Amino acid sequence: MSLNSVNTNMGAMVALQSLETTQQQLSVTQKRISTGYRVADASDDGAAYAIAQGIRASVGALTSANQQLGNVQGLLSTTQSGLNNISKMMGSMRDVLVKLGDSSIQGNDRTNYEKQYTSMLANVKTFVQDANYNGKTLIGDLTGSAGSFGRVAVTRNENGSTYGISTFSGSGLYGSISFTTTQLSSAATVAALITATGTFMNQQNTLGNELNTIGSTVNYVNNQTTYNNDKINALNGGLGALIDADLAKESAQLTALQIRQQLGTQALSLANQAPQTLLSLFK
Repeated sequence: MSLNSVNTNMGAMVALQSLETTQQQLSVTQKRISTGYRVADASDDGAAYAIAQGIRASVGALTSANQQLGNVQGLLSTTQSGLNNISKMMGSMRDVLVKLGDSSIQGNDRTNYEKQYTSMLANVKTFVQDANYNGKTLIGDLTGSAGSFGRVAVTRNENGSTYGISTFSGSGLYGSISFTTTQLSSAATVAALITATGTFMNQQNTLGNELNTIGSTVNYVNNQTTYNNDKINALNGGLGALIDADLAKESAQLTALQIRQQLGTQALSLANQAPQTLLSLFK
């Protein structure tokens, strides 16, 4: 092909091709800088984008799981507070029962202690009834209790696995320590209630076991929440390494491409001027 042709300008074609390549690269770099991502969508890197979307879904699911765990933390704290108050009250009730188990306590003194025990029992009932959080209770199954009573299964991870939280029968405990006036009026009967195997002591031991259980549950939920947060941070770190743009590198690349674009434009302009020199041959 003749180099001196007005039909085909090879110099201009090469310059135009080079300029278009530079402009395409410049478009990619500008996109990375504007979005902050090396892989902003599937057109950048389909495989990496698919992996990134999967990681984002896992992070979202873990965040939702932590929200559920955070919600149940309120229920557990309320339950723990209720059980602590019941435990403290039962300690005071036991002191009263020890006095009622003394046969030398008679008459008006005995009546006053019986009334004191009954008043404390009413407090226990209140603690059971009021141990609710956001319409849910783990112990409040007495008449007049606020909230629904039942086992809770809370989502703990991104796969939808659940952790079961058991309930404690507040009505069972309350009914077992609701001693009648006849029982309280007999020193021998009261003394039997507070022996190592007595009814009151059995309930106090049961309550102690429940406090241990609820404490372990609180620790489990807290530890699971911490683990989920650590996992979210790890996933986000891996996601960033996979798709984030190196802005310092892209900035340097942008400057280089802008210079190449200017040079390419000038080269194309010069190439387009070449056929004009052929006119001088015909003067």
